[in-house]
Amino acid sequence: MIAEIIINRSAKRLNRTFDYNIPKELEELIMIGSTVIVPFGKSAEGKEMNLAEGYVVGIKENTTYEVKDIVKIKHNLTEKQIELAQWMAKRYFCNVSDCIKQMLTPGTKAKDENKNVQDKTINAVYLKKDIEEIEFDIEMQKIKSEKQKKVLQFLKDNEGVTVPEIEAYTGGTRAIVKTLEKNGYVEIIEKKIERDPLASKKIEKTKNLKLTLEQQMAFDEISEKMDQEQYERFLIYGVTGSGKTEIYLQLIGKAMKQNKTSIVLVPEISLTPQMIDRFISRFGKDEIAVLHSKLSLGERYDEWNRIKEGKAKIVIGARSAIFAPLNNIGIIIIDEEHDSSYKSESIPKYDAKEIAKKIAKENNCPLVLGSATPDLKTYYNSKETQKITLLELTKRANNAQLPKVEIVDLKQELANGNRSMLSRELYQEIEE
Repeated sequence: MIAEIIINRSAKRLNRTFDYNIPKELEELIMIGSTVIVPFGKSAEGKEMNLAEGYVVGIKENTTYEVKDIVKIKHNLTEKQIELAQWMAKRYFCNVSDCIKQMLTPGTKAKDENKNVQDKTINAVYLKKDIEEIEFDIEMQKIKSEKQKKVLQFLKDNEGVTVPEIEAYTGGTRAIVKTLEKNGYVEIIEKKIERDPLASKKIEKTKNLKLTLEQQMAFDEISEKMDQEQYERFLIYGVTGSGKTEIYLQLIGKAMKQNKTSIVLVPEISLTPQMIDRFISRFGKDEIAVLHSKLSLGERYDEWNRIKEGKAKIVIGARSAIFAPLNNIGIIIIDEEHDSSYKSESIPKYDAKEIAKKIAKENNCPLVLGSATPDLKTYYNSKETQKITLLELTKRANNAQLPKVEIVDLKQELANGNRSMLSRELYQEIEE
C-alpha cells in the first residue's frame, strides 16, 4: 500500500503530495489523517536522509515512483479534517500543512516529541492485599507499627491518594509507605490526571428562563431545523439585553437532549468568567470544554483530548475552537458575529464564520449568528438576499428599558462657548 503524504514544511514548492510505502506492520494503523515520520531530503553532508513530519492525505494500491518506507506513526486526524484542510488551502491560498496544524492537539506540534506537552500524572497509592488479610496480619501482630496501621486504615477508605496526602492526613511518611510497598501491602501506580481550567468553579445550577414572545419565535424557528437535521443560517439581531444568550442556552439544551454536541464561538475579549459561569450553571462543568489563549498549553491539551474522547459535549471558545474534534454536531453558534477577531491575521488567514458554515453544512445543523450590531455583509444577506434567515429581538428581556439616547452637536456646543467634551445638558443631569 502507498500513502500520499504532504510534508510539514512551509515552502510553497512542497505543497504537494509525495508517495511513501506503508510497511506491513503499519498497514492496520495508518489511515487518511495520520501524522507520520518519513525520510525526506538529505543531511548537510549528503550522506544520510533527514526525517520529516508529514500528513497522510490519500492511500492507493501502487505508484510509478521508487518509494521509501514510512518510519513511524505519531497520531491520527479524521478523513473529514483532512478534507477541511484541503478545502481551506484552496480557499485561503496557503499550504495544506498549515491548515492541518490548526486541527492538531495543542502542544503536539513540535517535531521533537520530547518538547511536546505530555499527560500530567501522579503516583497514587492503592492497597495490594484484601482488607481482611491486612486486618488479620494486624491482629497476628505481623504489622506492629501504629503509623503503618494508620496509613492502611486511611487507604481502606481513600484508595488512590498521593503520598503527600497520606503525610498530611495520617502523619505517616514516605518511608512508611515505601516499607508497606516493600512488604506487599500497598502498590504505587502512575495515574493520569486532567488539568481542569474549571476545577475551582462551584456554581449553583440554573433552569431555563421563560422566553419572551420574540425569543420563543426565534427559538422555535431554529429548533425546527434541528428536528429536521437541516442546515440553515440564522441571524439573531437583538438589542443589548434582549436575551440572545438565553436562546443559545436553550438551543444547546435541545441539542443535548438529541444526544448531539454544540460549538459556541465568542470573541476572545468576551470570554469572561461571568460568561462561562452562565453556561456552567446551566449544563455543569463535565459537559463543557473551554478553549482560549488564556489557558496554559497543558490545559488546552487536556481539554482537546476530552473533546476528542467524547467527554465534553459543549465547546466554548475563541476563533480556533471551530476546529475542535467534535462529532455529531447539532448546532453552531457565533456570538458577536460582527467582531473582526473571527478572521485570522496569521497564516492560514481563515475566516472562522466561513469554516463554521462549511462544518454546519456537513453536519446538517443550523448555524446561528448573533449580534446587536451585525456585520454589514451578514445583515445584507439576511435583509436583501435572504441567504440568512433574520430573527429580530426588538425588546429587552423582562421589559427592561433601553437607555435614553440623544444626539448632541458638539460643534454647536463649542460655538456657544462650551469647551468641554460633555454637553451642557449632560452637565446639568450630573449636577441634578
